[in-house]
Amino acid sequence: MSRVSPKLTPATYLAELPWYVIGAAVCAALAWWWSAWWWLSVAFFAVVLAWALWLIPARVRRIGWRETDDELLITKGRLWHTLTVVPYGRIQFVDVTAGPIERVFGLKRLKLHTASATSDATVPGLLADDADALRERLTVQARERMSGL
Repeated sequence: MSRVSPKLTPATYLAELPWYVIGAAVCAALAWWWSAWWWLSVAFFAVVLAWALWLIPARVRRIGWRETDDELLITKGRLWHTLTVVPYGRIQFVDVTAGPIERVFGLKRLKLHTASATSDATVPGLLADDADALRERLTVQARERMSGL
C-alpha cells in the first residue's frame, strides 16, 4: 500500500485540536466565574485532547491506497479498520480538493464518486502532484472500463 504524506498529521492537528482547547478554555472560564462543577468538563476536554494527540498520528499512519489492474484499494482506520475496493468501471468522476489548511501543507484530498451513495472512497493527505497524477490515472482507467459496459 502507498501511504499518505506524514504532513497530514500536523495538518489534522491544526484542524482538530483547537476545538478541544477552546472548549476547555470556555469550561475553565465557566468554572472560574460560575460553578466549580465545570472543572469536570475541563478534565473531560483534557482527556479527549490527550486521546486525539495519540490517535491522529496513528490514524494517519493507517491510511493507504493501491492501484491494481481492476480496482483501487483504500485502507484506513486505527481502531475500526476498513478496506474499500472501488472497481474502475464504477467510478463516475473524481474530485481533488484542498482546504486552506491542506494548501498550507501542500496536500490535497481525492474523492471518488460512484453510483453508490454510501461509498467512502476518499484518500486524504496526498501531496498535490501525487493527487493530480492519481486523478488522471483513475480518470483514464474509469473511461476505459466504462466504455465496455
